[in-house]
Amino acid sequence: MAKVPAAAVAAGGLIGGYGVARWTKKRQLGGVVLAAAGAAAAQQWRQQAGGKAAGALTAAYVAAFAGSHTLAKKVGAWPAVFGVAGAVALASWVVADRQG
Repeated sequence: MAKVPAAAVAAGGLIGGYGVARWTKKRQLGGVVLAAAGAAAAQQWRQQAGGKAAGALTAAYVAAFAGSHTLAKKVGAWPAVFGVAGAVALASWVVADRQG
C-alpha cells in the first residue's frame, strides 16, 4: 500500500482541523484532528529526515496553526488556512518527502 506523503498529512491536518471545528462548532474536535495529523506527520518526518528536521517541521506546523489566526483577520479564514497549509506542505516536501 502506498504511503501518504507527510506533506499531505500535515496540510490535511490544518485544513481538516479547521473544517471540523467550523462545521461542528466544536473547536476541541477540530483540535483533535489537528493534533492527530500533526503527530502522524511528525512521526513520518522523524523517520524520513531525522529528529532535528522533525522538530523544526513540527514547530512550523504549530506556528502555521497559530499564524493562521492572525492572517485570517487580513485575508479571511479559508484563504489563511489554505495558505499556511500550503507553506507547511512545501516545507515538508523540501525537508522530508522529497528524500523518501
